[in-house]
Amino acid sequence: VMLIPTKDRVAISKHLFEAGVMVAKKDYNAAKHPHVPCRNLYVIKLMQSFKSRGYVTETFSWQWYYWYLTNEGIEFLRDLLHLPEEVVPRTLKPKKGPNRIGTGRPNDRFGGAKRGAPGAFKPGQDRFGGGDRWNR
Repeated sequence: VMLIPTKDRVAISKHLFEAGVMVAKKDYNAAKHPHVPCRNLYVIKLMQSFKSRGYVTETFSWQWYYWYLTNEGIEFLRDLLHLPEEVVPRTLKPKKGPNRIGTGRPNDRFGGAKRGAPGAFKPGQDRFGGGDRWNR
């Protein structure tokens, strides 16, 4: 059992709720976590506890942990942090970016009609012209 200071537990929970995700390098001796002002070990152990309760799902790849909030985790953190129902994690909010408008150029990604592989690649032909050049 790991005892985590309350201020660190609240800071980790706030960051997890705001972003909807948490990431940590598998380094138990790291002095600080890059996104939360506390020890990396506290983040890993608290997320391990949340995972066992079903509040987050975990992915581990290339010595990095990735945790994603579940619906039960959102409800739990709302109660823990005393947040209203209208507040949702960033992963559930719609993107606010402006809709891209095409420039009208033929190769424009947003307005042009050209799709597929770049260049003049045509299946069935080699790059020297004939398809049966080497089959003689």
